[in-house]
Amino acid sequence: MSERNPDEPQPASRRCAVCGRPQLAAFKPFCSKRCADVDLSRWLKGAYAIPAEEDPDDPPGDERD
Repeated sequence: MSERNPDEPQPASRRCAVCGRPQLAAFKPFCSKRCADVDLSRWLKGAYAIPAEEDPDDPPGDERD
């Protein structure tokens, strides 16, 4: 059994999570270190935050019993 070269693209169905190019095993799920760094930067800036809705029945502030 032969090992895969980490620099060769994955099958066509796997695409980079940032730019859409074929993934490289060495940077999975990305195609390069640059795309991995772009994704990390987005996480650190809060770009992937899930918006929350305020419940109208909750009192304002952080009042807990």
